[in-house]
Amino acid sequence: MGNVRVGVIGVGHLGQHHARLLASLDGVELVGICDTNRARAGEIAAKFGGQIFADSRELLSRVDAVTVAVPTVAHVAVALPFLDAGIATLVEKPIAPSVQDADRLVSAAERGGALLATGHTERFNPAVSKALPLISEPRFIEIHRLGTFPERSLDIDVIFDLMIHDLDLLLSVVKSEVIQIEAVGVNVLTPKADIANARLRFASGCIANVTASRISRERVRKARFFQNDAYVSIDYAAQELEVFRLMKGGARPIIQGGKIAVDNEEPLRRELEDFIDAVRSRRRPGVTGADGRDALALATRVAERMET
Repeated sequence: MGNVRVGVIGVGHLGQHHARLLASLDGVELVGICDTNRARAGEIAAKFGGQIFADSRELLSRVDAVTVAVPTVAHVAVALPFLDAGIATLVEKPIAPSVQDADRLVSAAERGGALLATGHTERFNPAVSKALPLISEPRFIEIHRLGTFPERSLDIDVIFDLMIHDLDLLLSVVKSEVIQIEAVGVNVLTPKADIANARLRFASGCIANVTASRISRERVRKARFFQNDAYVSIDYAAQELEVFRLMKGGARPIIQGGKIAVDNEEPLRRELEDFIDAVRSRRRPGVTGADGRDALALATRVAERMET
């Protein structure tokens, strides 16, 4: 396979970085930029290359892959034609406005033989990648994802905007059915929940306490995993990892550990590199469409519990 021809659909806050990074990757040709705001599309194309397209369907005959970073409500309408045509598609999280819509995307990918990836960027955080092999049968997990008020993604509440990253990570780590959910949310600055907390109990006995906020004064993105023989702490933002283990064999058990070296990299770059490599090698992407669907399903359950 020669250069992978890629189009970027939606070049707002996140999509502009898709264009920037894809334009910098070896073996990738940024063919086109599509956005409903033509001036914005022109601005991004001037920086990173690619032809401007007013209608994303004009890319169908020109690309091997696309990334979709439009508002969530438009994910299905934009992505379906590409999946039906067998074109590899990466859809930003949440993968769709509803689980039913996510099922439509996954089914379309299966019918069309298209690769479907979901943009859960945190899975590609170097600290997370380094930590995952060290986490085994955790008993308690605590995650805080706190951010300042954004001027974007206000069409969805904080569960689907922020917490869904951590719900996806939980599903990839615990690998057990969620059997009980308690949740509370508060609308502060928007008509939708701006801060939420969920307590999840898994069939394995693991309990996870997850907090997400988009109205905090400080940015905090940390996860802590407690298991019988170890404590694993991830600082997503600083890309730092600490591991402490209980050492036995002496007069009394002692705790040893500390920071583990992590090579800092931009998670979105790693995500897009994985997507392009999956397109080239025709393998599953690091986060599949089905993974995105499952994270959305769990987020939906949390939101429903929060409403009762």
